[in-house]
Amino acid sequence: MQKKPNVLLILNDDMGYSDIGCFGGEIETPNLDKIANDGLSYTQFYNTARCSPSRASLLTGLHPHQTGIGILTYDSGPEGYPGDLNNKCVTIPEVLKDSGYKTYMSGKWHIAKSLREPSGNWPLQRGFDEFYGTIIGAGGFYDPNTLTRGNENIEHEPKENEDFYYTDAISDQAVDYIKKHKKENPDEPFFQYVAYTAPHWPLHAKEKDIEKYRGRFDAGWDKLREERLERLVEKGIIDPSWKLTDRDPTQPEWNDAEYKEWLLRCMEVYAAQIDSMDQGIGRILDSLEETDQLDNTIIIFLSDNGACAEDIPEGVEVDELVNNLMIAKSHTRDGEEVQFGNNPSIMPGPENTYQSYGTAWANLSNTPFRLYKHWVHEGGISTPLIIHWPEGIKNKGELRHIPGQLPDIMATIVDITGAKYPESYNEKQILPLEGKSLSDSFENDYDDQTPLYFEHEGNAAVRIGKWKLVRKYPEDWELFDMKNDRTEMNDLKEKYPEKVKEMAAMYEEWAERCGVVPRKKILELMEGSNKAFWEDE
Repeated sequence: MQKKPNVLLILNDDMGYSDIGCFGGEIETPNLDKIANDGLSYTQFYNTARCSPSRASLLTGLHPHQTGIGILTYDSGPEGYPGDLNNKCVTIPEVLKDSGYKTYMSGKWHIAKSLREPSGNWPLQRGFDEFYGTIIGAGGFYDPNTLTRGNENIEHEPKENEDFYYTDAISDQAVDYIKKHKKENPDEPFFQYVAYTAPHWPLHAKEKDIEKYRGRFDAGWDKLREERLERLVEKGIIDPSWKLTDRDPTQPEWNDAEYKEWLLRCMEVYAAQIDSMDQGIGRILDSLEETDQLDNTIIIFLSDNGACAEDIPEGVEVDELVNNLMIAKSHTRDGEEVQFGNNPSIMPGPENTYQSYGTAWANLSNTPFRLYKHWVHEGGISTPLIIHWPEGIKNKGELRHIPGQLPDIMATIVDITGAKYPESYNEKQILPLEGKSLSDSFENDYDDQTPLYFEHEGNAAVRIGKWKLVRKYPEDWELFDMKNDRTEMNDLKEKYPEKVKEMAAMYEEWAERCGVVPRKKILELMEGSNKAFWEDE
């Protein structure tokens, strides 16, 4: 009889800290709200500010540069930046398979350089028994590029199903895996990784989901940011002494904004993308309950980076998006030409559009924090984290304020499953696990002084207890007191120069150990290879 817990790891893409209902947002997420109410919500958990590095760190328990994914899945030259998982790391499914687990994945991979041909770093080659999803990092929701089952390209399938919508397909495949596992392997535990692309651009959503949000955001981003902060404080997620950050200086007051009808539609579609994901999570939860596996399944939900302020496209030709980067298709399944770009005369949502929701709404999504995806200020790296496990968590609905970051997920899973993190794998030496288990926090919250480190494209940070040293490249270090000022409004570097010196030295030591290369050198190596796009993407 099975005793080890199942593990369901759910990751979504480019969602802000305060979008979902249980973290103060206006978006209807009853299923995420339910597992938060029946589990634990972690208020100070961090990702690594970008898609590929976060996925690499999450799945390996290492910092991204140690895995070969220093930026994204393209070769930037030095060790730590080839854009492929290396053989110095081991993935969660590889570890759990050696402990008797069956392993399944549906959704976005985005940690392999090879996109069309199976490589040593596709899901089946890195520990998964079954895989359905996309290899590339972005793409349409109606006809996604690199759609794959196992190692086989199946891009023909959406063309044969007019109702195909990628978020639904990810969810439905997860449900199928759960039911199949119960039927065929009832005495074995499973690990399932569900990696949504929602709500990453393009803004694609079903009309019935968009309609639910008509009028929901009419008050505009200024008023809604204030209302979100109030709810975050009421819930105990945000300390009432922390000030709301200023509106992004590049954006107008809502009352002065042009093209309001289009702007509102952008946010409505974005919300519908998250809503559809939550509906799918509900079907996954139902399948666990129907197969009597819910109580013995630990569910972990989080986002891969903060909200995304990118425009579509910026400094890149459509041919580049379609042919070289493969994150778009030029025509719909019916042969209609796709209209690329944030053009206010074109309403987002349908298959023949390709847009993003922009800086002002991303500013709302990251309430109350500064900056966005790419940067390692709180808006770029803060994620809601929910952990639900009926058999292992008794203090239901509580908050945990202990700081943590992605390598802790591998450490937690290894801890609760009794698996062994190896010193070597496939005759290759494996780097030591960088994370710490969160299992002690299942009973009680506690203070933790473990240093947390971050670097992405020169943006850098180290957090130790209440102190955070952070840098927006190429600017100077800033120092913030996270206990009194987590929204990073009061720079204390002039008041505590010795603390800056001490923490900067710790960061440099970590960066050297983990293979971080200065951004200036990376950019020199990237001359002539989509440099402008990758700086902005």
